[in-house]
Amino acid sequence: MRVKDCYNFDDFRKLAKSKLPAPIFHYIDGGADDEVTLNRNTDAFNDCDLVPSILNSVGEPDLSTEIFGRKIDMPIFLSPTAMQSLYHPEGDKASARAAANFNTMYSMSTMASFSIEEVANISSGPKLFQLYIHKDQSITDDLIDRCKRANFDGMCITVDTIVAGNRERDHRTGFTTPPKLTLESLMSFAMRPQWVFNYFTNKKFELANLKHKTDKGTNIAKSVMEYINEQYDPAMNWKDAEYCIKKWNGPMALKGVMSVEDAKRAIDIGCTAIMISNHGGRQLDGSRSPFDQVKAISDAVGDKLEIILDGGVRRGTHVLKALAAGAKACSFGKAFLFSLGAGGQEGVERLLHNMHAEIRRNMILMGCKNLSELNESKIIYRK
Repeated sequence: MRVKDCYNFDDFRKLAKSKLPAPIFHYIDGGADDEVTLNRNTDAFNDCDLVPSILNSVGEPDLSTEIFGRKIDMPIFLSPTAMQSLYHPEGDKASARAAANFNTMYSMSTMASFSIEEVANISSGPKLFQLYIHKDQSITDDLIDRCKRANFDGMCITVDTIVAGNRERDHRTGFTTPPKLTLESLMSFAMRPQWVFNYFTNKKFELANLKHKTDKGTNIAKSVMEYINEQYDPAMNWKDAEYCIKKWNGPMALKGVMSVEDAKRAIDIGCTAIMISNHGGRQLDGSRSPFDQVKAISDAVGDKLEIILDGGVRRGTHVLKALAAGAKACSFGKAFLFSLGAGGQEGVERLLHNMHAEIRRNMILMGCKNLSELNESKIIYRK
């Protein structure tokens, strides 16, 4: 299979699985505990049906929307994800270039493989930075200041990862950052010689945004879960988030909001957006899916915040359902990481091409000329 033969999520997943060692693949693919929430994130979309309108003379639909002060050409963008060079040597650079070529948002993780400055230098497209609040406040302050200088468009604070979720696949495969060979994983790495060659002949693995502040996870083998538990602040609270919002002084979202009450409080502390997210089912298993919550949250605060649904999106129809329920845009992680692992920038561009085509085609079939016409009348929830 080649990138050009990938038409959907499962195709990219299959191709990525053929190229990535098992510990790397399962780090993308897995979730917390029994992975109930991981699966629910996508299954939830099936509890709702689209209701098309006919004879609306749609013509060419307008798929654009505005988030974080930037107009994007399609209502879906790349979620912030860590350590992208594990999936392809170009990592964040490949993702940022692909997103810019489709004029949609690229999001950078605090734990990115390339630095804020490196990505800013290679992409003038819309850019969002995802902030983790560290125990050492100087790390948090440094990240905000550097994003200001690099002209990032917005920030989001991830609030659902104050302690690492129980990702049992990572325990079983021995996944660490940087990867290390174990008896269990040796065969998997040996069967992926191209990945091994790329890993050892390209830029050394590092957490590029943190290397000048801490050597944890950079110069020593350290699991992601250990890094989170050692470095992130489990006592983070609303005052800490408000401090970051004021220091940034620009478009800001809380990522990980799942309740109406928290969405309302996000407004009170100065947020311009929220990302309804359960971290891709990788944190609290048994929690609601983002799509389960988007309507209630939108009904309560939709005219006061930009609402972004993050999690479980596999198809253009999922995006349409989310927007009809009250979201302004969607973001996805697993899908684009599989496409990155499958083919680097080419893979991500293929995925974005597919999603744009699906959304456009389904907008026409729905009889909608622009995204504002996707409203509650266009969906019915199954009982």
